[in-house]
Formats: sequence, C-alpha cells, structure tokens
Amino acid sequence: MTQPQRKKIRLGDLLVENGLITEEQLMEALAFQKKTGHKLGRTLIDKGFVSEEQMLEVLSRQLQLPYINLKTYKFDADTVRLIPETLARRYRVIVLKEQPGGSVLVGMADPTDIFAYDEVAKTLKRPVDPAVVRESDLLGTIDLVYRRSAEISELAEELGEELAETDFDLAQMIQSEDLANAPVVKLLQTIFEDAVQVGASDIHIEPDESVLRIRQRIDGVLQEQVMKEKRISSALVSRLKLMAGLNISERRLPQDGRFNIRIKKRNIDVRLSTMPIQHGESVVMRLLDQSGDMLNLEQLGMPAELLKHFRRHVRSPHGMVLVTGPTGSGKTTTLYAALSELNNAENKIITAEDPVEYRLPRINQVQVNPQIGLSFANVLRAALRQDPDIVLVGEMRDQETAEIGLRAAMTGHMVLSTLHTNDAISTVNRLLDMGAEGYLVATALEAILAQRLVRRICDSCKEDYQPDVHEMAWLLSLDVPGVDDMKFYRGSGCPHCNNTGYHGRIGVFELLELNEQLADDLRREDTSAFSRHARANRHFRTIPQHALEYATRGITSLEEVMRVTGTTEEMELPLMEIATDADDAETLAG
Repeated sequence: MTQPQRKKIRLGDLLVENGLITEEQLMEALAFQKKTGHKLGRTLIDKGFVSEEQMLEVLSRQLQLPYINLKTYKFDADTVRLIPETLARRYRVIVLKEQPGGSVLVGMADPTDIFAYDEVAKTLKRPVDPAVVRESDLLGTIDLVYRRSAEISELAEELGEELAETDFDLAQMIQSEDLANAPVVKLLQTIFEDAVQVGASDIHIEPDESVLRIRQRIDGVLQEQVMKEKRISSALVSRLKLMAGLNISERRLPQDGRFNIRIKKRNIDVRLSTMPIQHGESVVMRLLDQSGDMLNLEQLGMPAELLKHFRRHVRSPHGMVLVTGPTGSGKTTTLYAALSELNNAENKIITAEDPVEYRLPRINQVQVNPQIGLSFANVLRAALRQDPDIVLVGEMRDQETAEIGLRAAMTGHMVLSTLHTNDAISTVNRLLDMGAEGYLVATALEAILAQRLVRRICDSCKEDYQPDVHEMAWLLSLDVPGVDDMKFYRGSGCPHCNNTGYHGRIGVFELLELNEQLADDLRREDTSAFSRHARANRHFRTIPQHALEYATRGITSLEEVMRVTGTTEEMELPLMEIATDADDAETLAG
C-alpha cells in the first residue's frame, strides 16, 4: 500500500494565523531556536508565548487529528516497542495502536514534523495515522515502557558466560583497559539508567543461594527482578567498591562509600553500603539526583493552613523546630525545602549532616565524621562560634547534641533538626528520655512537624470501590462519623504505573505547636498531661486524619492509609470535634 504524501505545514504560521502569537514573537523564537537547536514548539512554550494546551488544541483542530491524553490511554507495551527507543525520543513519537486495515495510530508531539512522520512510516513499513499528544506525557510514557529489564537480563547472562569461560583474577578483569566494553560495566550502566528512568530512590543487589535479586525502591515500595546468574554478583560488588574507593578484598566487614555518576544528562550522587550476608555481599545504593530542582514548601503537599503555621515557625528569629518520622518519610526533603526559603544574603546558615545529601549554595554544610571526633555535638559547638542565624542539625542522636541545640535555640538562633519518632506527641517523650531537661524543651521548642509519605493512586487506572469487611471494621473502630457515605478509590493497575495502581507520592503531616499549657506540662515533665492537652487542641490534626482525608478525596487508597499509619491502636483519635478543655478530653478518653 502506497503511503500518502503529507503536506508540510509550518507550525509558526499556523499559530500566527490563529492569533496565538505575533509575527514578532515568531521571529524572536526562530532566532532563539537557531542558537539552541530546540524544536520551535518547545521554544515558543518555554518563552511563554503560547501554552502547550493552546498549541495542541490548534494542531488538533487545524490538522483534523485526534488529541489523545496519554495519562489515561491504555496502551500495550509491545505495540509501543514497534519502533526503537532512540527514534521515539529523537522525533517525540509513540506507537499507540494497530488499526483495522493495517495502519498504525502514532502519537506525535509535533504532527507538523514531516521528517518524523516519514521516519516512523519507513520504520513501521505501514501507513501512519498521526494523533496529537502532550510532549511531557509522551516522554514520561517512553520512560515507563522502554524499561531496561530485558537488557539487564541479557547483560547478566553475557557476564555470567564470560566469567564461566575465564580463569583470571576478577579484580584484574574489572580494572582492565577495555573497561568501557566489559559486560560488568555495561550491566551496571543499564541498571543505573533503568533506576533513574523510573525514579527509583534505592537499588538493592542481593545474592541468594541460587539467584541474584536486583530490587528498586519506587514510591517507597521495592520492585524485584530475579536473575539466575548468581555468580555475577561478586563482579558487580567488586566494581561498585572500586567506584566508591572501598577495599575490594575485604568481604567480611560492612563498608560505606559514595561516588558520582552522570546518567541521562543528570548528575546522580550514589551512597553505597555493603554488608556480608550468607551467600555473598549485599549492596544497597541510595540515589540522589543533584541536577533536579530543590522542592519548595508548596510542592510538599502540606494543607494551606498547616503550611502557613509551619512557615511562620521556621522564619522565627529563634527557637527549635523538629521534623520527625521514620526513615524514608521525607524529613530531609522538608528541611531542605525550608532552608531554600531561608537561604538569602542576610542569613548565615550552617548545617551538620551525616551525610550531606544535597549541595546548597551559600550554605555552610559540614559532613559529620565520628571516627575523627567530628560528631554532631562538636560541629554544633563550633557552628555557634561562627555567628550563625540558622543551624540545621541532621539528627538529634544523643543528650549532648539535644541540649546544645536547645540552648542555641534559647540564645537567639533558629535550630532545625530531625528525630526518628512515629508522631509529634511522642517526640517530646523521646527528648525527655534522652536526658533533655523539661524546662529547656519548654522554653526552646517552637513546633514539631511529623510526616509520612503515601503513594498517590495512578490517574490512568483510578476506580472507585467498596471497602472490604476488614477495612470497614477498621474504619468503624475509629468512630468516624458518616463512614457509610464515604467514597474510596484505588488503582486497578496499568502500564503507566507498572501495574501497581500507584504513581508518585505525597506527604501527610501533623503539626504540633507549643502553647502555654503544653509548655507548663513540659516544665513539670508530665508527659501524660502533655499528650492529653495536645490531643484536645481543636487545631491539631493527626497524620491518620490527614491521610484518611486524602483517601476520601481519591488522592490515595484506604489500603495505603492503613499501610502507612499502622495499626488501629495507633489511631486512637476519632475524626470528630474534640473538646478543648482537659475535663471534656478526659471524659471522651473514658
């Protein structure tokens, strides 16, 4: 069948004709395009001359092409892979569906690009039916579909065969001159590319008795790939140790290191930890993207009222603000977001961190090193002699650090820090258990922000559902009013979310602000009264309350709320108005 000739249409002229841009704006964009080499459409959008929605609407209407929302489109991964990833990325195209009659529906970010159209038609050897798609959605879909799982398995098999055929020393092979072509290096590069592509925060390499497991933590949950080539694990571990500057001959003791790599034009800082296990060495790598923009406080997902109060506390000239939660709950991200707002020429900011995760301009960041006596307490003492306005302590780990931090907050400094506690109220118990004096905590502590991260339901496969018997019993145990009228949602699983039903995460928070009553309880070190009065405050909303609100709004699922907030016993506080005075609170508790 002969491919019909397509008439070349100039995007700029089309937008001018429809009154979306002026001739002057078009000329300016074309001149800028010559310098950058970017597509004209992207240049016009980046310069703010036209929105992406306006451009797509005009293209769809003028060219009489369908507009397809890739976020909700149910595509088949095998169909998408009918064209190579390099071609899909270069021309911003994606194969969507094989049509009746032999043609292929292809999504195009710029359907006026005749060269892209011809290349796709030539590759597919079939007629092409173009459709208009959003470029950002297209690139995200490409990242999801063109996963490196098959390539990782092939490279692992190749490396396994090479190790089986050779007898020379592993370390010599890894450090050979032909390193760039060594299968072990190709395999590692592919593993890192896949992890960055899907937004993994951690990579786990775990040798088992007969297999090798490579797991990636995506949106807080591990996803696993199992390979039979268990013998390649020592090659991977040795190469990673070399990259991190560790001792490759030491396999009996845990080691920690870090290195930087550049993947897909992004600078990734890798923190590596090894641990001897029964069948070899386990390696866990934390990936920190240094090229991405730092999140600001608005992007964290805090409710507007809570954000207003939290911002007021961190901008206070003195006092202590603590951010608490378990490992992986986003505490560091919240603190860095706060620092990015406070980071200006008027403020001297010093941090003591272990490790320094993100490099921030103008901020004096200190890497704690206990092996040479550079502990949090020692760094904090030295920092206070450096005339700081704001001090960030990575973690309150002991009594000495806590007391120095509290005294610094009392003497005109703003101190930000973290603690590993499950909620805001138990943070005070932790400080007192560490040996901090109650009157110090009462005087210095401004507020405590506790947080968790919950997974968002995938927009492409979201559906409403009825809670099962177990979930309904759990809800009823909370004495939540109006349970029968609540609507809940979940993700059924689709290619967009790797069949997990979730895509991305959002924070859930509780902010406990100290008032006179709570400060008085702390001076007396009466933790029972402190807890009772904190819960009786009508402005205090717990993490479970916030998470359950997200579930009823369709942002997350009830299952995710139960997973993140824990058991029923932890959700003592009913979602209802609670009296503010202690007597009524005691009556309710009874």
